[in-house]
Amino acid sequence: MKIKEIREHSDDQLVIELREIERRLFDMRTQGATEKIEATSELKKLRRDVARIKTVIRERQLKAQAATA
Repeated sequence: MKIKEIREHSDDQLVIELREIERRLFDMRTQGATEKIEATSELKKLRRDVARIKTVIRERQLKAQAATA
């Protein structure tokens, strides 16, 4: 997912998307511990998506704080 697409989502959608991606990441890690993962590059992509979403959420929090201060 690209950062531009992430920024178009609302805060609620971002939280939901973050939970889904973290769940998929957990499932893939569990699968990696028990059996061989075919698409290991997917782990890297999911980790980066999590970081992107958390970054956008934090940017919005800081912007809201600056607006109230």
